[in-house]
Amino acid sequence: MTALVWLRHDLRLRDNPALFKAAELGAGVVAVYIHCDAYVRLHDQSAAQRDFIRRHLHILRNELARLNITLLVSRVEKPAQIAPELLRLAQSVNASHCFFNAEYPVNELNRDMAANQLLREQGIAVKRCHDRCIVPPGMVRNGQGEPYKVFTAFKKKWLQTVMPLSLTPLALPQSQTLDSVIKACSPDAIDQLFSGHDLRDLSALWPAGEQEAYRRLDDFIANGLTQYLDQRDYPAIAGTSTLSPYFAVGSLSPRQALSAVLAYTYGDWSGNAGAACWISELIWREFYQHVVVDYPQVCKRKAMQAHTEAFPWQKDTALFEAWCKGMTGIPIVDAAMRQLNATGWMHNRLRMVVAMFLTKNCQIDWRWGEQYFMSQLIDGDFAANNGGWQWSASTGTDAAPYFRIFNPCSQSERFDPKGDFIRKWVPEVAHLSAKEIHNPPPLIKYPRPIVDLSESRKATIALFKNLPPVATT
Repeated sequence: MTALVWLRHDLRLRDNPALFKAAELGAGVVAVYIHCDAYVRLHDQSAAQRDFIRRHLHILRNELARLNITLLVSRVEKPAQIAPELLRLAQSVNASHCFFNAEYPVNELNRDMAANQLLREQGIAVKRCHDRCIVPPGMVRNGQGEPYKVFTAFKKKWLQTVMPLSLTPLALPQSQTLDSVIKACSPDAIDQLFSGHDLRDLSALWPAGEQEAYRRLDDFIANGLTQYLDQRDYPAIAGTSTLSPYFAVGSLSPRQALSAVLAYTYGDWSGNAGAACWISELIWREFYQHVVVDYPQVCKRKAMQAHTEAFPWQKDTALFEAWCKGMTGIPIVDAAMRQLNATGWMHNRLRMVVAMFLTKNCQIDWRWGEQYFMSQLIDGDFAANNGGWQWSASTGTDAAPYFRIFNPCSQSERFDPKGDFIRKWVPEVAHLSAKEIHNPPPLIKYPRPIVDLSESRKATIALFKNLPPVATT
């Protein structure tokens, strides 16, 4: 009998609870990865992230082999075929147990419940572990036993809850002593998972593998953590960790990240403002993972705050296309969108700036922007992306008040004061002075602003004021 490990967004060896516990049984381990064609469309998965996963699987195949653990891969067309395929794989390797790490959005929960029921009916024990959150959903509650809607209160309770937990990452899973009679998948089989899908190789910018994730984590903690609070908002500075793609596919766990900070600060980050700020960002990621469980309507393309569904979003495809292409006439917005389109990644401050511009100035439905981001991001993560967009649109949990609308030109002047970031991505305005570059005069080769920032701000605030009141119970 063997133990089957179902890999998803947890493509690493270390601190992988499902893999670790399966290996502890000592009866032989087979890891499986199932690609679903429909998920590519349903989840708006980017070509860059698909290729990132492909490259991770190649590395993981070799690393698992060193532990005498076999990797198998399979491909199905529809979500309903995943559970039967998992059962087929389990029976083909004579598995007595199936281990997997939890995923929390509604589609994934339904998929996992179906797999759990089908395998158990056939006598296969199923073990669900937690690895995407340090504190699993359901453990952070207010005094009335209800989930939090405001981040600050969530963070306070999260910190209290996390203290008794073990924050030491799990080590490498045990090497299996029995030679497996099951042959691992070939490199070609991994590539065939994605045949027919567009792939975008960004390996020069984003090398794959948990070793690369560790290298980036170590480099950031040694050279960027202490300055993080002061530098994180300036897109021309390499002031962020650039770890989000690795969190997204699970080649790095949040517990590994937090434990590394604890080691660096000798267990007390309160005296290190940069460390405290970065940990707060890790807790934001956890918060949004909890939100998709506690408020599942956000997984169904619904606003967290139901009354905001009445907002009359515009369906102006011309404005939206200009935003997507980085041709809005607002240099900082265009620079950010061009960075996204070119690198599969966008600086976090600028994600808020461009999201507010699209929703509050262009009055375009936040769901359009959410979907476009997922289609481009190498670090696309449903919970984090949805949470960020709903925050910016003032429709979500802990949302920015509707009257708080970033002025992109002011943001540009504050966080790109010399225009260095703009010059890199918008060469049409590179010749302008540091004063003019944020709000250029009319130029032949650069568009005029597609909306009036002041007038559109006033119009949006008026529309939000006229929404029906929040229902109370």
